Amino acid sequence: MNTMKKLLLMIFICLPVSLSAFEKTGTTSLQFLSVRPSARAASLSGAYTAAVDNSDACFWNPAALTKISDQDASVSFIDYFLDVKMYSFSYGMTTTHYGSFGVFGLYSDIGEIEVTTVGARGFSSDKSSYNPGLTGEVIRPFQMVGGLSYGLELTKAFSFGLSAKYVEENLVYYKVRTVAFDGGIHFKTGYRSIEIAAAIKNFGSDVKFIENKYPIPQTLNIGVSAFVLGAAGNNLFMDSEDNSVLFEYDITQLRDFDQQHVLGLEYSFKNMVQLRAGYKFNGDQETYSLGCGVKYQNLRFDYSYNPFGDYLPAVHRVSVGFAIQ
Repeated sequence: MNTMKKLLLMIFICLPVSLSAFEKTGTTSLQFLSVRPSARAASLSGAYTAAVDNSDACFWNPAALTKISDQDASVSFIDYFLDVKMYSFSYGMTTTHYGSFGVFGLYSDIGEIEVTTVGARGFSSDKSSYNPGLTGEVIRPFQMVGGLSYGLELTKAFSFGLSAKYVEENLVYYKVRTVAFDGGIHFKTGYRSIEIAAAIKNFGSDVKFIENKYPIPQTLNIGVSAFVLGAAGNNLFMDSEDNSVLFEYDITQLRDFDQQHVLGLEYSFKNMVQLRAGYKFNGDQETYSLGCGVKYQNLRFDYSYNPFGDYLPAVHRVSVGFAIQ
């Protein structure tokens, strides 16, 4: 009971931090920090705070690093909007006496952009061609984040974690750098497979672009997960040795948008083949998501499909992970 009280206290301490400015839609900077790098998490529409159990915890909830039995690594690729490509990696390990450690990074490749100026516009000397303003210069903006995570299991049921990360957005003619922090807690209720977790992400100071300062996209997630179908004594409704269905639910408080509710389901056959689906309520352009996964021994492969309404293309993610146990 004391552990449960600690969990509830931590959640209510975190809540006021992110309830400050829901009406300020679209006013936060460094939006690439809000992109979900894990294909498994994206296929569940982000209902992942309590369910994450590998090195992806570096991005989602550092307290869940304690679920890693030995070592785990993951890499992801995101085919994002407007030919933007995003690459991420994470690595986590659990030690016998000193807790769990993680390292992670994400790089956003915006691609090459041809520079144009008003002064370069005009016809050639013989009037045979027209230059719309191209100077011949090509720039390549990028965004990146890299950090370290730590998780500690205080009891068999309760763990907490922290992450510190360096963030940079390089727009060539102007760049910003800052340091941000994530914090998380994870609680195994002891009743069947129900787990509860909370994580606050991107906690840091405002960043300044030229003359004005803007906050970074701070979020608070509170999640619960449980097997509704699975091994005897570990599920809520039905026993099955070969099949399992994991249910996940997250409440997300965003700094620049209204509260969101997210549901996710993951079906697994013999812990080898997974089918996933998610749905986000009040997600602006996001609604449903789909995905799948395959595990072979310690190797895993995941894919997700996330549509973004009528005017934006769907986003595809691929993740590959490896566990050492």
